[in-house]
Amino acid sequence: MKAHTLETQASITPARALDILKEGNTRFVNNLRVNRNLLQQANETRDGQWPFATVVSCIDSRTSAELIFDQGLGDIFSVRIAGNVINTDIVGSLEFACHVAGSRLIVVLGHTSCGAIKGACDHVEIGNLTELLSKIQPAVYEESQTTDPGARNSKNHDFVENVADLNVRRSVRTIVSRSYILEHLIDSGRAAIIGAKHDLPSGAVTFFDDTWVHDEASMRLITGRAAVNGAKTSTSK
Repeated sequence: MKAHTLETQASITPARALDILKEGNTRFVNNLRVNRNLLQQANETRDGQWPFATVVSCIDSRTSAELIFDQGLGDIFSVRIAGNVINTDIVGSLEFACHVAGSRLIVVLGHTSCGAIKGACDHVEIGNLTELLSKIQPAVYEESQTTDPGARNSKNHDFVENVADLNVRRSVRTIVSRSYILEHLIDSGRAAIIGAKHDLPSGAVTFFDDTWVHDEASMRLITGRAAVNGAKTSTSK
């Protein structure tokens, strides 16, 4: 399979990019990965790259985006950070990926049994990791299904996974809210964003349909903004 070119990248819509990733994950789960000549792809992309999608995922060694979506060299941008949290550098990288390099889709990918999520659930404080985990804390506090204070920790599997899901959704919302550039690309149909979660034991990725942001209406829905007299204003703090 050849690496993507400027022409093939331009022909892919955000919805098609999502389908390609879903198809790739199905192959991964069924151990039917495409036979690629990676050295050939490296040679084909020596003068440029045209990835069709960008994946923001955790640094966990078991959740490599290229592997679980069965993609080759030059196919996707991979942005990795513990707990798939969002900061200014991550947003800037996504702006480069979509606005400069032409990527059509952003996927925020969480995963099961995430160590960063567990650390946030236990309010761990260790050096610089403290600041990173603080970005997950809002999802910990937002989790409302676990009412027993004694069960709101990493020993409670359901609590951890609920927080992981909320953290993905908050990351999607943060990306859209913090970037006028990405907002414009989504509004014009040139890019989209969605949240997802990788199940480590099965390898399967579940996409969160309620985070599919692909037009102005879906942006307003996920950010809580409303159009008033043609202007967008915030309805929540």
